[in-house]
Amino acid sequence: MIAVEKALQLINDSIKHTDLLTMKPISKAQGYVLAKDVVCHMNMPPFRQSAMDGYALGSIDDKRYKLIGEVKAGDDDDPKLGKGEAIRIFTGAPVPSGAKAVIMQEKVNVKNDEVIIEENIKENSNIRPIGEQVHNGDVALFKGTVLTPSGVGYLASLGITHVEVYKKPSIAIITTGNELVPPGQKLKHGQIYESNSIMLSAALSESGFSDVSFYKVEDDYELTYSLIENALEHYEIVILTGGISVGDYDFVGKALNALDVDEVFYKVKQKPGKPLYFGKKNDTTVFALPGNPASALSCFYIYVLPSLFKISGHSSFHLKRSLETSSSKYIKKGQRSEFLKAILDENGVKILDGQASSMLRSFALANTLVYLPEEKTEVNINDKVQVIHLP
Repeated sequence: MIAVEKALQLINDSIKHTDLLTMKPISKAQGYVLAKDVVCHMNMPPFRQSAMDGYALGSIDDKRYKLIGEVKAGDDDDPKLGKGEAIRIFTGAPVPSGAKAVIMQEKVNVKNDEVIIEENIKENSNIRPIGEQVHNGDVALFKGTVLTPSGVGYLASLGITHVEVYKKPSIAIITTGNELVPPGQKLKHGQIYESNSIMLSAALSESGFSDVSFYKVEDDYELTYSLIENALEHYEIVILTGGISVGDYDFVGKALNALDVDEVFYKVKQKPGKPLYFGKKNDTTVFALPGNPASALSCFYIYVLPSLFKISGHSSFHLKRSLETSSSKYIKKGQRSEFLKAILDENGVKILDGQASSMLRSFALANTLVYLPEEKTEVNINDKVQVIHLP
């Protein structure tokens, strides 16, 4: 059994940044990492643009202007504008080439066809210059940038339709257990509803991973062997839940060994999630998670998700951590490191009740995990604790 820090280091040493690239339409690129610099082929804005609803002025040293027309967003004409003349203009509209400034509508009085100004105005006020945001030939976004919704919107505003990004891995999720039935079916005595695949699917989707396939296998060695063998051949990441302990009907470990998967480690000195397995076979990475839902999700966030981010090209791939003030007291039982479901708010971080590995209710309420290393035995009110921020 190894320490949490050792497990993280072994995974980090084993997981490599992908060199596989793919072209994505900009509408489908959110969450991907740019594999090349994106060069802009236009100025943004491409014309002098009004930043306000107001009036474009042909001079800035007059107090009264003759109103001679109107220009709105999308107009393609360039009306002439001389000294002492003004044109009604709207936000985003092209500013006439003769305009010296735009004054916002709240700062003028309009009587008939005359615009009256009661304050001084500076040249180029409220005019967005050509290329204010980015110039033709500039790098719009650099290689390694994670594309957020604002990022894809920005590239779309530059007329870019496709980007080259690092490919995300294909993922197989395999759940094991005779006792598991799909939600919606009537439970027989001894059965429970299967939630891990739904839970992990939601967690993967939330973090931008969609190439995911799901499989369910009963506690049967031959079936387990066959299903894992197929997954190893067709997927880059294989995530198993359950069947990794040493019970008579836990066949995952036996099958992985028989399939010559290289075991990097098995069992971590942590709670929840002690029976965590990490291994490799050729280009496929294997995580075998405990079957208890809270254990599985904790291991996913701490070990699996950072690995997926790293493979996909993220330079920063672990969940954010910070030191926060505890608003509750907790006494650890045992010598293992612990990941505790907690809520972080303006009053500090509160460790929740219901920390058992089978309990998801506290996880459903949590927005953080409090990490207690092996040597920390208790938490008192106002202690500083390490907090892992959940997505």
